[in-house]
Amino acid sequence: MLIFAAENVIFREMKLLRRKIDKYLLDWKNNPKRKPLIVKGARQIGKTESIRAFGDANYESVIEINFVLQKKFRAIFDDGYEVDTIIKNISLLEPSWRFIPHKTLIFFDELQKCPDCATSLKSFCQDKRYDVICSGSMMGIYYEEIESNAVGYKEDFDMFSMDFEEFLWAKGYQPEQIEDLYHHMVELKPFSQLEMDTIMNVFRDYMSLGGMPEVVKMYIDNGHYGGTLELQRQLLKDYEEDITKYAKQTDKAKLLAVYNHISTFLAKDNKKYQITKIAKGARNREYIGAVDWLKEAGVINVCYCLNNVELPLKGNYDSDYYKLYYHDTGLLIASLDEEAQEDLRANKNFGTYKGAIYENVVGEMLRKSGYDGLYFYKRESPALEMDFFVRDANSLVPVEVKAASKRAQSQACLSYAEREQARPKAKAKDNATVSLNNLIKWNSYPDVKYGIKLGYKNIGWNGQFYTFPYFLTFLLKRFLKEQLS
Repeated sequence: MLIFAAENVIFREMKLLRRKIDKYLLDWKNNPKRKPLIVKGARQIGKTESIRAFGDANYESVIEINFVLQKKFRAIFDDGYEVDTIIKNISLLEPSWRFIPHKTLIFFDELQKCPDCATSLKSFCQDKRYDVICSGSMMGIYYEEIESNAVGYKEDFDMFSMDFEEFLWAKGYQPEQIEDLYHHMVELKPFSQLEMDTIMNVFRDYMSLGGMPEVVKMYIDNGHYGGTLELQRQLLKDYEEDITKYAKQTDKAKLLAVYNHISTFLAKDNKKYQITKIAKGARNREYIGAVDWLKEAGVINVCYCLNNVELPLKGNYDSDYYKLYYHDTGLLIASLDEEAQEDLRANKNFGTYKGAIYENVVGEMLRKSGYDGLYFYKRESPALEMDFFVRDANSLVPVEVKAASKRAQSQACLSYAEREQARPKAKAKDNATVSLNNLIKWNSYPDVKYGIKLGYKNIGWNGQFYTFPYFLTFLLKRFLKEQLS
C-alpha cells in the first residue's frame, strides 16, 4: 500500500532542487560519442543552476562564461573558430583559468548574446578535448541560425519549469512512492481516500505555484504561500521586458498583444484564440510569426485544432485555429485579477474560469512529459469536441479534461469520499463525455479505439475509456507506451 508523508514534510535543508536534467547530463557525460550540448528553454526555469551544479560535481575544471555579464568574452571568436584559438583568447582575458584536456567543462551561458558561439561547436565537437554546454534565454536565440551553423555537431535538450514529479521530489516524496502511482494506473487500482485527498492537495499547490524553481523554493523554504504571488508577478513582468528586449522592433507590439491576451481567451467558453479581436484591423496571417516566436521562446504552449480525427497528428491541423496556454500554470493564475487570486488560493476553486486552469495544467503536463505538440478537435454540426489528443503506437487517443462542477467547488472542504457520497446518483452526461463516447463508438473514427478522462475522479475503466485523476497526467505517456502499445 502506498503511504504518503504528511504535507508539511519538506527538505528545509535542501540547497538545490532535484531536476530531471540532472540524470540527462550525467548520461550525456558518460556517452563517449557526446557532442556539445545546447540546453533550450524559457528564462528562469533553472537551466544555469542545474548546469553549474553538474559541472562542479563532475569536472576538475569548469569554465563558465556569461555573455551578458561578461561582455568582453563576446570577442573570443573574432580570430576564428578553431579550439586552440578560442582557448588562447579566453586565457588572455582570464589567465588563471585551467583548461585540462578531458577534465574540463566549458559552459557558455546567455548564448543569445553571442550567436557566433554556436559556430564554434563544430570545432569543439571534432576536437573532443573539452566538453561544452551552451544555454540561454530562447527569447533571444534565433535558433534557425544556430541550427544552420551547428547542424550535426550538437545535441539539444528541451528544459521546462518543474513538472509535477519534480514538485513531488521537492515536497519530500521518494521515487518508490511516485512509482507506486504508476502501479496504480497499471493495475487499475483505485486510490484510498487518504491517498486521493493527500495527492490532490499537493496537486492544487502545484497548480497555484507552478513550476518556476524560484517560486517553488520559496514555498518549500517558508512552508507557506507568502511572497510567491509577488514573485510570480515579477516573473511575468520579466517575460514582458524580455519580449521588448529581444524581439525585432516591428514585432514587439504584436508579441505583447498576443502574450497579454492569453488569459482573456482562456476565460471564454471555446477558448479559441482569435487574433482579429486583440487589435483593430488585426489579421491572423500577420500574427502567425508572433505566435511561433512565443512558442519557440518556450513561454506558451500552442494547441492546434485537428482537421480530421485521424492519424497522423502532425500536418493534420488548422494552423489558423488554435488555443494558447501559459507554459506554467502558476503564471496563468498569477496573471488573473485580485478577486480570482483570492478565490483560487483561499477557496481552491480551480474549476472556475470555465475549466481553463485544468486545461492549462494538463496541456503543460503533456508537453513536459514529452509530447511535442498539442491538439484538440471541435466541430459544430453534429456537435463534437475534445480537449486533447495523444496517441499510442497504433491508435489516436482522445483526452477529456473534466472541469470541477459548481457542486464540487462548493464541497471543496470535503474529502474525496464525502464528495462521492454527496454526488447525485442520477445525472446527465456532459457534452464532453458524450463526445468522448461518440469518438470511440462511431465507425467514422477508426483510429480511435479508446479514450481517457481526466478529472477529480479515481482510477477506473468502463470498457471504453480510462478515468484518471488529474495528477496522473505526468505518467500518461509512459502508460500508453508501456501498457497499451
